[in-house]
Amino acid sequence: MKIIDAHVHFSRIHTFQQTAVDASMLAYDHTGIERECQDENVIATVGMGVEESVTGAFPDHSAPDLMGLNLPNRPQTMGICIGINPFRFSTESAEKLDALLEEKEYVGVKIYLGYYPYYAFDDVYQPVYELAKKHRVPVVFHTGDTYAEGAILKYAHPLTIDEVAVKHRDVTFVMAHLGDPWCLTAAEVMYKNRNVYADLSGLIVGTTDKVAQHMKKDNSYFDHFKHALIYGDAYERYMFGTDWPLVPIKPYAEWLGGIIPEKHHEAFFHDTALHVFPKLHALI
Repeated sequence: MKIIDAHVHFSRIHTFQQTAVDASMLAYDHTGIERECQDENVIATVGMGVEESVTGAFPDHSAPDLMGLNLPNRPQTMGICIGINPFRFSTESAEKLDALLEEKEYVGVKIYLGYYPYYAFDDVYQPVYELAKKHRVPVVFHTGDTYAEGAILKYAHPLTIDEVAVKHRDVTFVMAHLGDPWCLTAAEVMYKNRNVYADLSGLIVGTTDKVAQHMKKDNSYFDHFKHALIYGDAYERYMFGTDWPLVPIKPYAEWLGGIIPEKHHEAFFHDTALHVFPKLHALI
């Protein structure tokens, strides 16, 4: 089966580099991701644009207004979600974003709720939503737990997406990580709003052995997550993602493949991502 990984990273972020070395034991470079993609029949990926101006500073208020992927040799089948730094986003930024979204490799926009202390419904993001509508690209939100102690969790709560989804019905929104640990709330937001999707990335950080621990039947750690999937009853709007390099692709795909009902696998691992990120068609 062909797979699309709808949430990876490919930027010089210190915490990602450190995690690759110390936790997931992965080669965090183009050879590492290309090897994993080839082994698991991953035909395309979506890279979440993020940068830091000083090593270890993310969430970095001084990062570029529009953040990209700055590791060398980005795979040609990796689409880019342009990251937004709200501290520096301006009218000129909106004009640059408008131009970038004309290019085929820019497949969406990423907003780092929690990492930056702005709610999804803040005025600073309204031009982003208008441009997403114009270019028919999705807006991906970080939701839930953060990978930085300097982040503020209240801004990343999935309930805040409801207001944005109601006001911008013609825009597709994606809640990264299904708002974990507030998965049930995220599932309700999806249940209510047909224009809200979720990727199931970043729920486990570590090696194949770490993933295997959560595959044991007596491990109840993710019962809240499994409950939310059933409650939301929106399997056609969930997407596979890893948050690579936080976890290897193969074991994570096997873990989620054992949770998502088999009749939804084609949609979950491939079709829904192409629907949400239609510009990926040009990269495959």
